[in-house]
Amino acid sequence: MQQLSTSDPDFERHFARIVNARRETDGDVASAVRDILRNVQTGGDNALVQYTQRFDGYSLTEDADWSITRDRCEQAYDEIEAEQRDALELAASRIRSYHEAQLPRNRDYVDDVGARLGAKWNAVDAAGLYVPGGRAAYPSSLLMNAIPARVAGVERVVVVTPTPKGNSNPLVLAAAHIAGIDEIWRVGGAQAIGALAYGTDRIAPVDVVVGPGNAYVAEAKRQLYGVVGIDMVAGPSEILVVADGRNDPDHIAADLLSQAEHDPSSQSILICDDEGFVRQVTDCIDIMLLDLDTARAAKESWDENGVVILVGSIAKEAPALINRLAAEHVELAIDEPEAVFESIRHAGSVFLGRMTPEAVGDYVAGPNHVLPTGRRARFSSGLSVLDFMKRMSFLSLDEDAFRAIGPAAATLAHAEGLPAHAKAVELRLK
Repeated sequence: MQQLSTSDPDFERHFARIVNARRETDGDVASAVRDILRNVQTGGDNALVQYTQRFDGYSLTEDADWSITRDRCEQAYDEIEAEQRDALELAASRIRSYHEAQLPRNRDYVDDVGARLGAKWNAVDAAGLYVPGGRAAYPSSLLMNAIPARVAGVERVVVVTPTPKGNSNPLVLAAAHIAGIDEIWRVGGAQAIGALAYGTDRIAPVDVVVGPGNAYVAEAKRQLYGVVGIDMVAGPSEILVVADGRNDPDHIAADLLSQAEHDPSSQSILICDDEGFVRQVTDCIDIMLLDLDTARAAKESWDENGVVILVGSIAKEAPALINRLAAEHVELAIDEPEAVFESIRHAGSVFLGRMTPEAVGDYVAGPNHVLPTGRRARFSSGLSVLDFMKRMSFLSLDEDAFRAIGPAAATLAHAEGLPAHAKAVELRLK
């Protein structure tokens, strides 16, 4: 864990290094993914058979081996514990309500020259959802990806998920049942993203691919952007906690570890104005790591990527640091979080107050937990219904409206050296 203080003379140099550090795909991953995608594009189902056997130890031999049926998902839903089923239903309900409020409105109006203008929103025809099934099998991610697609009005929603040795997570299947998914393919990794983009004999192509995955999945989405739409290129998870000394140190320690446990490449950062409290938090982290099932990944993440930044004043110094880091998750565990929140411009999602841990946002709060990482919150947003929709503009001119704006169009067309453009206007003006 690295500790900095804004009062140190070389703080800016060390902080800039943290801001600019990349914990993502290297050249070897990019090259391997390029080969996989090429093989899927040319080999189709045969390539999927080979990669699934190689990476998941699972044979796609018979037709029944390829997919998970809707009946199997319903069975999983019926068999899980009632408490888990209720939790999934609550999460789904809150996610659905939040995303229904995101639906955009069509526009249709007439301006002052009599031109009719507007825009119409439509859902894409098909969306592909990647659901991890190896180290990370998260039913919450399926809900967070599938429900916005359904709310947007996508008719065909396809799930791809690896099933190592043929095993599938019953909670993921139960979540698929809740979300109304009836097309689930037992393929994962970069090869699954390729299948969704290019299509194979069995798997029809989609228009948009969303969902979290490992470095290979993220790189496959990056390389295939343009063939299909994507939500974002997501890197390792990250959390930035801004806390004062009036918190329970166990709470803040758990918040920092909640993202560190995802992966050794994850990053947890604490900004604090109380050095004594920082020592308490780091001690609590050490104690928690002794009894955490995910301790190996969490410890490596904290040791290699963890950062503590001491500031003289949270109100005066934290906002600028937060905006430069542009983190995926930002917690404001302070007395008056709204004052700092007003100054935040770059963050995937912000959690206000001591009783709003990021972990709640991962499951049942409502806002989407698929968020930009690696400082991409500077220019992108979390997953929403808009990722499954596109806007189509339209224009209608009567003769009066055309004569009001047409001459200017012809003038600009001549200025740009496009005489056919000009003629298309001028012939109508005669």
